[in-house]
Amino acid sequence: MGAKTEWRVFAAVGTVLVAITFTNWSPEGPWNDSTFTSGSLGLTGMMLLYLAWFRLTFESKGVVPTMDMWKDPEGTSPLVIGVGLVILGIAYAVGRIDFFPGPAGLILSLVGLLVATNGVYVWLSSAGPLSREEE
Repeated sequence: MGAKTEWRVFAAVGTVLVAITFTNWSPEGPWNDSTFTSGSLGLTGMMLLYLAWFRLTFESKGVVPTMDMWKDPEGTSPLVIGVGLVILGIAYAVGRIDFFPGPAGLILSLVGLLVATNGVYVWLSSAGPLSREEE
């Protein structure tokens, strides 16, 4: 097998960029709006955190977790669905707390829906009605 994929740099930079969104350190940039800069940095940080998670979990470079990468899709898909629902619950709470940036709940809702949808797809394909039944 090849060398393990490096994920720590993505995680470190992503964490710093997401953390910046909770401060007033963002420059105004050419659009004269520091909140837009902060949101852009936060989205970039979320993307880097996702790439770090992907590399850590699947030990390969990529973006889409295809079914052949899962070790136990039938057993893991309910956990993934549950995590997606938990993220949606957190998004609901974050959207109602004034401490967080305005679109934080929306971004977390997007992440939660993507995670839950992926889990439902994997469950449908591995254990649900779309699975291949071997006779």
